[in-house]
Order: sequence, then C-alpha cells, then structure tokens
Amino acid sequence: NLRRELHQHPEISNREHNTSKRIINFIKEYKPDELVLLGETGVLFVFSGTEKGKTILFRSELDALLIKETTEVEYKSVNNNVSHACGHDGHMAILAGLAEEISSNRPKAGKVVLLFQPAEEIEQGARDVLENPKFISLNPDYIFALHNVPGFKKHRIFLKKGSFASGSKGMTIQLTGKTAHAAEPQNGISPAAAISQIINKLHNLKESKTLFSDFILLTIVHIQLGEISFGTSPGYAEIRITLRAFENADMDLLTHQCEKIIQDISRSEKLGCKITFNEVFPATVNENECVDIVEQSAKQIGLETEHLKTPFKWSEDFGYYTEKYAACYFGLGSGKDQPQLHNPDFNFPDDIIETGTELFYTVYKNILKA
Repeated sequence: NLRRELHQHPEISNREHNTSKRIINFIKEYKPDELVLLGETGVLFVFSGTEKGKTILFRSELDALLIKETTEVEYKSVNNNVSHACGHDGHMAILAGLAEEISSNRPKAGKVVLLFQPAEEIEQGARDVLENPKFISLNPDYIFALHNVPGFKKHRIFLKKGSFASGSKGMTIQLTGKTAHAAEPQNGISPAAAISQIINKLHNLKESKTLFSDFILLTIVHIQLGEISFGTSPGYAEIRITLRAFENADMDLLTHQCEKIIQDISRSEKLGCKITFNEVFPATVNENECVDIVEQSAKQIGLETEHLKTPFKWSEDFGYYTEKYAACYFGLGSGKDQPQLHNPDFNFPDDIIETGTELFYTVYKNILKA
C-alpha cells in the first residue's frame, strides 16, 4: 500500500517534500531511536543498540522522473508528466519493510541506519549527503543498496565484485569564433570545420583497443551550430557528449584525452574553447567483503545468486559512497518481461518488495549478530 501511494504521488529530484513526509509518517510508527533530516528532503532513521558495535547503513532513493506514465493502474501518477519510472517507490517500500522488521528485533550492539536519499537521478543527492556533517558523524562501517533490474529473472540476486555500474559524465564544449556574412565566410571564424574534426578524432579515440583497460563509450547527444539564418556564417557552437567507462581510471584518461583533442583543434582553428562537466557519476565499485556478505545472506534465505561478467552501462550516484566506504550495490531481478527502467509503462512489481526486505534484514542480522 505504501509503495502504491508513493507511486501515485511522485516528485522529481530535490522536490521530494511530500514523499519524505510519507516516509517519516510511516517509519516513525516503528519508533526509531533517531530521525535525522538531511537538507530539505533527505531523511535517515537510526536504530541503536545499547552497546558499541558496527554501524551498517541501507540506502534508498526518493526521487521520480520527468516521464509521463502510460500505465492504466488505479494508482497511476496524479502528477502530470512525473512518474516513478525507475522503481524508487519500490526501493523505498523495501526499506520501510526493513524498518518494520528491525523494530521487533533491534540491535543489541552497534547501529543500523536507513537512509532515504534525494536527487539520485541528477547525481547531486549522494554528494550532498556525504558532505552533510550529520551524515559524516555516523561514519558507517558498511553501506548497502539495491536496484531492481528488468529483463532478469524475478527474485534472483545479481552481484559483481569490483565495478558494478559505469561511471559517466556529461561534457559540454563551447566553441566561440566570429560571425560573418554567409557570402563572405572568409571574414569570420566558423566552428563548423572544428566540429567535423572533433567528431572524427573522438570516434578514433572511442575505437582505440590499447589505450583503455576496459569498456569506454562516447555518445554525442547534441550539437548546435550558429543560428538558423541563411545570411550568416556561424560564430558559435556547442557540442554535448556523454562519457562512460567501467573503471574510474579509464574515465580520468578518457576525460583527459577528450580535452586535449578538443583544445588542440580549437587552437588550430583560432576558436575560443570552454569545456564544462555536469551529471558526474563515478563508477560504482563494490568491496569484495560486502559482496560476500550479500551472497551468503541471499543463499541463507534460499535466493538464487548470479555473478555478472561485466558491469552495467548505466550509472548510479551510489558510486560516491563506494569511493569512501566499504559498500555493495547489487541487482534484484524484477522479471524478464518487465518494462525497462525509464520507460513510460514501467511499474515496480510488488512481489519483490518482500524479497528485498528479507535480504537486507538477513544482511543486518549477519553483521550485527542481531
């Protein structure tokens, strides 16, 4: 019921005010020892033992997407052009179920923390949480999170040591020259030739088989050249590119190589050049020990597990946590016929809520000996 209520009232990144209130109203019934607000919409709950021990944290996301829902379920989104098309409503329900379980079997030593994080979709949320003094003071020993995975067998747990999901970043290139009359282009400085060269050089970089240790990808997502005017030779252009890599070291190298290519070409074409980045997601890199804990816990309650051969190409801001803490991010199969993430007909399958909750609860018991 909570999952469907959250699904019906989705809110986009950093505006999850009512979503956060719904979570608070639900979980406070289970009497957590602390309720801590993080920024305007983030919230975490702490269940504390009476003795010192390890701190274990489970994380869910709060935000929805700017996608118009096309399902006809009775609880479909009432917020126009906003929907939980990624399943964060289900992830929240799993953590809410975990609160219920823990409330009747509280830790004797240590702490368990349930974190509901805003703004995952725009990568800002995890960074804001990690910089918050209230979070820093917790200093968790372990952090765990899951994501539902459409196209994979329902209830199966998908694991990977090392990189689980790609790093990615958006690169914006601004090229500034000089406009001229279209009849006299020689009197201006057009970025057109530079764009052609940049695209060609970046394509060659993407095809390099020896420079990078693992998978990398460059996707040109937008190009703007001048204005729509047949009388004007353009003097300004923008190129937007998404960079992806399985390994953070490869992302650093890819970024450096792209910047060098773009700057060298801009210089040779006498263009001003500015490069900026946004939506920066580090690769999500799992700690081996944490993966082993999840796998052992899954098998303990009779769940099938599978180790992935390669990371997922999509990105997750959970990578910011894995840079600083021992962590594991894993997949929960949501059905081979389930619509894909970010599709307008996506609807989280309710029957995997219990699976996620029970696995988290078993991880909690195994670490804190509850």
